[in-house]
Amino acid sequence: MTVRRFASVACGYTAHVHPRWTSGPRALTLVRHGESVGNQADQAAREAGAEELELTVRDADVELSDTGQQQAEALGRWMADASEELRPTLVISSPYRRAAQTAEVAAARAGLPVWFDERLRERDLGAFDGLTGRGIRARHPEESARRTRLGKFYYQPPSGESWADVVLRVRSLLADLRHGYDGERIWMFSHQAVIMTFRYALEGIREPDLLEIDREVQIPNASMTRYRRDERDGGSFVLETFADTEAVARTEATVTEEDPR
Repeated sequence: MTVRRFASVACGYTAHVHPRWTSGPRALTLVRHGESVGNQADQAAREAGAEELELTVRDADVELSDTGQQQAEALGRWMADASEELRPTLVISSPYRRAAQTAEVAAARAGLPVWFDERLRERDLGAFDGLTGRGIRARHPEESARRTRLGKFYYQPPSGESWADVVLRVRSLLADLRHGYDGERIWMFSHQAVIMTFRYALEGIREPDLLEIDREVQIPNASMTRYRRDERDGGSFVLETFADTEAVARTEATVTEEDPR
């Protein structure tokens, strides 16, 4: 199976601001949760042309699928076999069940506890939670038009969050990590939109460039996006690999990602 790695230079995107870090972690690895039953329900709804997903639990309680469990176990094996520089010294997770399960299964191999931070949670879709794109256009045509006008980054669903809102909590978490975490190698288990906003905050990617990356790359389940701090570049975090599926691809587990349609 082909291992996928993407880097900002290879994709041709240029950061316009590079945040400086004079202290803090030496490395950050962002991991998307394993495939969830919600991912499966979303795919089934799209294929059926349905307006909503068949789920009976709130988004925070959606669990891993059997495939997602296998992906989490693959991450744990990769973590155990990796060099010391790649293994975590601290694991932080979104409290949402699918991310927490992924983190707990993987971190068990390293003998590390999992800490939870609600700033890593999934983007809140508000009134659109549980709806497909077809459902949103059918039930909220005025909001669909407003989203088209404002764009994906700044559009905020009714009672929900925009990507810009997610950036604010990501920046808050990063600010906390600047103090008391010197030299740590931190793994954070989170969600697709959150990982994309980390790229915005850490690399200073412009809005249109970020959205172009998002159109081109659907971040696979259980993939790794890794940064290291480069003291030669003012302490900035440098992207080493983006949406890397090596941990899953080296096993018999299936690499999964959303259908971009």
